[in-house]
Amino acid sequence: MATTGHDDGWYLFDYGMVISAAPAAGDWDRLHAASGLRLDAPGSTYWAHRHAFDAGELDSRGYWSAVLDRGVDADEAERLDRLDARLWSTINPDSAAVVQALRARGAQLALLSNMPVRMSELFTAEAGWTAWFDRLFFSGPLGMGKPEPRVYEHVLAELGVPATAVVFVDDKDENIAAARGLGLRTVHHVPGIDLAAELPV
Repeated sequence: MATTGHDDGWYLFDYGMVISAAPAAGDWDRLHAASGLRLDAPGSTYWAHRHAFDAGELDSRGYWSAVLDRGVDADEAERLDRLDARLWSTINPDSAAVVQALRARGAQLALLSNMPVRMSELFTAEAGWTAWFDRLFFSGPLGMGKPEPRVYEHVLAELGVPATAVVFVDDKDENIAAARGLGLRTVHHVPGIDLAAELPV
């Protein structure tokens, strides 16, 4: 889905599996060493409790206690949060090149990510990629996440533009469908996508 004539609108990007690449095996291994559990399997407790964590319904101690099925103190939760952030810290070079080209062109760039509070704090404080975006929206601090319509409505209100002025890039079908239902223009970020062709720079 090519987009044109969008200089007065916004490009709204997801983070995980769009700006970031898939977690590396070695980073899962580090989390395994710290937790004693293999958490990378699709049905693991890492994923079972993830939406509640991303949406701010669980804090770090609550999430990791649920994942590990035991009590976790603040220090251990912080160690696990940092390993969790490391999982998602590898940047997709193709997406990075497209975003930086858009920025050089003067495009308005925002990010909307389902991300827990502590991870969003760590990335905002320490990750260079956050400077690529004019606005950052994270589900944990907002207390709501994709694909809830209200999170898109919140972003549109904050940007001060109609839905049709936003091109939204995400890797999940349900997030794309929800955004499209509200009138946002969408690009589904699938494996192997030529994002530069979808978003002309």
